[in-house]
Amino acid sequence: MTTEINSRINPVEMFRERKMIWKLAKNDFKTKFAGSYLGTIWAFIQPVVTVLVYWFVFEKALGAASQLTRAGIAAPFIIWLMAGLVPWFFFQDAMIGATNTLLEYNYLVKKVVFKINILPVVKIISALFVHLFFMGVAILICCVYGYYPDLYMLQIIYYAVCMILLVAGITYATSAIVVFFRDMSQIVNIALQVGVWATPIMWNIDSPEMAQRIPSIVMTILKLNPMYYIVNGYRDALINKVYFWEYPGLTAYFWIFTIVVLFLGTTIFKKLRIHFADVL
Repeated sequence: MTTEINSRINPVEMFRERKMIWKLAKNDFKTKFAGSYLGTIWAFIQPVVTVLVYWFVFEKALGAASQLTRAGIAAPFIIWLMAGLVPWFFFQDAMIGATNTLLEYNYLVKKVVFKINILPVVKIISALFVHLFFMGVAILICCVYGYYPDLYMLQIIYYAVCMILLVAGITYATSAIVVFFRDMSQIVNIALQVGVWATPIMWNIDSPEMAQRIPSIVMTILKLNPMYYIVNGYRDALINKVYFWEYPGLTAYFWIFTIVVLFLGTTIFKKLRIHFADVL
């Protein structure tokens, strides 16, 4: 009975435990780079280097000076690239961290009185710290190119919530499965390697050239990727100046998909949780 009560997954429980979640998330973020000279600065250096490498390769080496968005705007490549990479970095970091959270905090899982259902959320909040920093950098770069903050940019909050709920649904399932099937971590890593290109981030699926090269059925499948909705949402907020309700079909699909994933993820977690302490 105690395990059942302490492992229940619901928003009310998350709100009640918000102080513990926040404390654990801050500690998780700090200890991730404990022992290194630069400490948490490494959390920001790696994404910055990645953005610079992609920017140099695509814009300077391959000559991708601008990208035509789905709103018909020729946006500077660096803005278009960052608008896609910023949400992806969060998605990737949260997916990897939350998937392995029960393995990392196995000593807490074995405590009957500890609410283990908050652990995936702790990792997601921890990843959010870096995301907020890079979102600020992206907005600053937009200002340099003349894309100033406005009401459209407030949609970033909406799309961030979308992404948090999507990641939570997926990782409640993967974090539970990895306890029994350790290869799940590798599967998630491979899926993320494929996903960054399938979303897509570095190539423009909405360009006229791609419409001619890629069969319509393949294009439709790629756009069913829920991260396509989020990445293009960030680009709509920063560049295109389009509200999310202007794509009612895609918005409805995303929320139906996310709600189903949340239901399945939390169900899998609840079904398997009684065996966690025995296996870890």
